[in-house]
Order: sequence, then structure tokens, then C-alpha cells
Amino acid sequence: MAGTIYMTIPVLAGYLLDSLFGDPERLPHPVRVFGWLIGKGDRWLNRPPFAFIKGMAMTLFLCAGVFILLQGSLALLWTFNIPLFLVISSSCVFYGLANRQLITEGNQVFAVLEKEGIGAGRRRLSRIVGRDVAGLSSHQVRVAVLETMSENLGDGVIAPLFWYAVAGAPGMLTYKMINTLDSMIGYRNERYEQFGKFAARLDDLVNFIPARLTALLMVIVTASRKGAGFAIRYGHLHKSPNAGYPEAALAGILDLRFGGPNSYDGLLVDKPYIGYNNREIAAEEIRKVTGINQRVCLLMVALVAIFVLLF
Repeated sequence: MAGTIYMTIPVLAGYLLDSLFGDPERLPHPVRVFGWLIGKGDRWLNRPPFAFIKGMAMTLFLCAGVFILLQGSLALLWTFNIPLFLVISSSCVFYGLANRQLITEGNQVFAVLEKEGIGAGRRRLSRIVGRDVAGLSSHQVRVAVLETMSENLGDGVIAPLFWYAVAGAPGMLTYKMINTLDSMIGYRNERYEQFGKFAARLDDLVNFIPARLTALLMVIVTASRKGAGFAIRYGHLHKSPNAGYPEAALAGILDLRFGGPNSYDGLLVDKPYIGYNNREIAAEEIRKVTGINQRVCLLMVALVAIFVLLF
């Protein structure tokens, strides 16, 4: 029984720390270390020949390294120093969650857009999206925020917690390494088409269940039949095999239209529409989306805690 409690405490403590402090910009962060390692590997290895093999080898080496190092360290602490085990595990959950940061960034875009105008809103939006923001209308800026908040609710909140339930703190931070790899090298362009392909496909795999679970939890906390219907109808139409499900669920919950053509690095990408009601989004609707994200995160934390206690 004590063992299960020791696995539950970090989930609750990490969630509380994230709710209080968000992403601490001035503190060392493992994802920054991950990014530095990936950048080094990219510069050293990303060249012909055998770019795919080298990209796959780098991905497997980094992911295995994170898991083995953390698993070994925590196993020793479990044996000799339970308090330090709890501190390190709780820190992993804290660093692995991005719920408060996601909500903060989304709210700030809405606030800046409202107070300072479209130019400032576009600049703020550029911090959290990969699409070209020049030329976006106020409505398109708000749509982009809500799409990002729903998608990142999956890979920034639900997926890390899911992998904590599966494999503890080592599983959670290994997931963060995979997600960081995908965000840095998982692009379909000339530079990364081969080198980053394995990382991108691995990210698709580890997000397969969490993305659909995110949509389900969004529907549960809002009791939205339309959200469920949209997830089933539109979720699979997205270019990503996973991102479309939480986006479609939120589009249904809010009765909005997401998706459609967007420009990335000057290239127009024709994405399918999710939904059909292209209504204007009111500034105050960000509060509803914030509430959805908060309730989904809290529900997932409770489910993971119960799962760890029982199994």
C-alpha cells in the first residue's frame, strides 16, 4: 500500500505545483536540456547518407537514455531515500505538465488582442503557433488560440499524465523527449523529411490513445453530445492522426468552425474544415475554454491517482 501512495503523491504534488507556478522560465528545465541535446544531434548527424537511419538511432538513443537514467536513479532512491524519491518524482510531474502555461498563453493572446489591437495580438499568437500570423483577422487569431489550446491539452497535459500512469516519472519524461524531438525535427521538409521521420511517427504512436482520451474527457466535463459527435465525425479528417480529435471536440462544444487553409513558412496548406458554424468568437469565450482545460486536467489527475492506487 505504501508503494502505491508513493507513486500517487508525485501526481498530486506536481499538479499543485503546476497550478501555482506554471512553467518556471528562470529555473532549469529538462525540456531545455532535451532541446540542447537534439540540436547537437541534428548538427552532427543530419546529413546524407542514411539520414533516416541516423535520425532513428538518435531518437532511440535519447529516449532510451532518458528512461534508463531516470528509472535507475529513482530505483536507487526508492530503496535508500524515499523523501528524495518523492521530491524528484514530483519535480518530473511538475516539469512534465504544461496546463497553467497553456492557459496563461491563450488568455494573454485574447487580452492583448482586446487591449492593444490586431498587430499586438498577432505577435503574441506567434509565440504559441507555427502558422504565419501576418494577415490574420481578429477572428482567425482567436480560432488559432482555441485550436492550439485544445491540441496542446492533449500533448501538453493528458499525454504526459497518461504515460506517468503507464511507466511513472521515467515514462512521463521519455514522452516529453519524444514530443520535443517531434517539435524540433518532425517536419516534412527538405531538411527533416528523412532525418525526423522516425521521431514524427513515434510521436504519432505515443499520442494515439491520449489524443482520443482528451476528446473524451472534454466531452465528459461539458456533457456535450455535439462535442462527441464532432470528434467522431471530424477527428480523423485532420492532417495529424491525433490533433483532430481534441480540436473537433472543442469545435463541437463551442459550435464553431476550425481548420481550413493556413500558411506555414509562406506555403499555403489546405486543411479540411472542422465544423460548419463560422461565427465570430466573443472575447469572453476564452474563460469557458480555460474552464474546460482546468476541469479536464483535474479529472485526468484524479483518474491517474486512482489508477496508481488500484494497480
